[in-house]
Amino acid sequence: MHRVISELADSELKGKKVLIRVDYNVSVNGGSVGEDFRIRMTLPTIEYLIKRQCKIILITHLGRPTERQIQYSLAPVAKRLSEMIGDSKVKFTSSRIGEEALLETNKMEEGTVLLLENLRFYKEEELNDPLFSSELASLADIYVNDAFSTSHRKHSSTYGAAKLFEIKLAGFNLQKEVQYLSMIRDNPDKPLIIVLGGAKIKDKIGALENLLPKADRVLIGGAAAYTFLKAKGINTGNSLIDLDHIGWVTKALSTFSEKIMLPTDHVISSSADNGLAAMVKGDIPDGMMGLDIGHETVQRYSTEVGGRGSGTVLWNGPMGLFEFGMFSNGTINVAKSMALAYWRGSKTLVGGGDTLEAMRRAGVSENEVSHVSTGGGASLRFLAGDEMPGLSVLSEK
Repeated sequence: MHRVISELADSELKGKKVLIRVDYNVSVNGGSVGEDFRIRMTLPTIEYLIKRQCKIILITHLGRPTERQIQYSLAPVAKRLSEMIGDSKVKFTSSRIGEEALLETNKMEEGTVLLLENLRFYKEEELNDPLFSSELASLADIYVNDAFSTSHRKHSSTYGAAKLFEIKLAGFNLQKEVQYLSMIRDNPDKPLIIVLGGAKIKDKIGALENLLPKADRVLIGGAAAYTFLKAKGINTGNSLIDLDHIGWVTKALSTFSEKIMLPTDHVISSSADNGLAAMVKGDIPDGMMGLDIGHETVQRYSTEVGGRGSGTVLWNGPMGLFEFGMFSNGTINVAKSMALAYWRGSKTLVGGGDTLEAMRRAGVSENEVSHVSTGGGASLRFLAGDEMPGLSVLSEK
């Protein structure tokens, strides 16, 4: 297990400069932050350190800029963070990482927060450049990772800089992520129900290989389901198929057929945006594509997810193209069933940005599941047992 910030004595924290890798990769429209869940999840760590009179330096990325682009500036994020913590405690700087940023950090007062500009304005960040890593490390005395969602990447802010600190700790958000996902991967409360949706099979193969032997049921939805149905010889029309991994899917079906549940009916259309949809059972006609699970499948999946008061339910990925109202029924009903399972006593875990947005649309709050993971891809990598550089570099207990 990794050392956590609360394991340091207050005297070891007071007055220290603490560099925290957070994940504030949030939606920004018209200069305002939209969904701020990822910001809120870091408040326990930040406020814990504020109370202990630390000087807190926050680093994060936003989007995928190719250079310094104003639309990817973190200024709106700093404004939202200021509203949460208090204006007097939070400052934003666009100073360049290096001498400029070092001067800014040296002027900080105890119990204040400084958010640096977007890490991805520097190509060196994703290259894990040694000089850039050392410039980040020079800003502080202690390193904290509170961004589980970026911990599968070997970047300067998650790995290169962290290596250069003597004290490198986990924040409270990262600690919670690791605890819940370790439970699912290593010792889940039974029965274990897994609900997987979304588009790409390849991103989920590692997690499935690890979890299928442990799972009692695996419910497949979204575009991922059509690769499974294709492997079973069912006509999938123009539905999205991952032909590169159909061999793996065929093998999984032959080994775990009694565990894997697939859609038996579908909401179909010739295209996502033509405003027309129909319901079909079994084969999908040529020229049409499946864009959501049908009513019969919704009922089966909802009963499987929400019908128990024990065990563990993991949900990653929507059941259909839920951004369009006519293809959102499956996803919304699974979200409501997750809440029902939680209130009945199951441990329920939700992962991935799309899944969180689906909960919002269904009117299900974060308090109606046991845990919402901030990292979809990172969660799947962790569950697969893959290397997590941002975790391995942290100090062990």
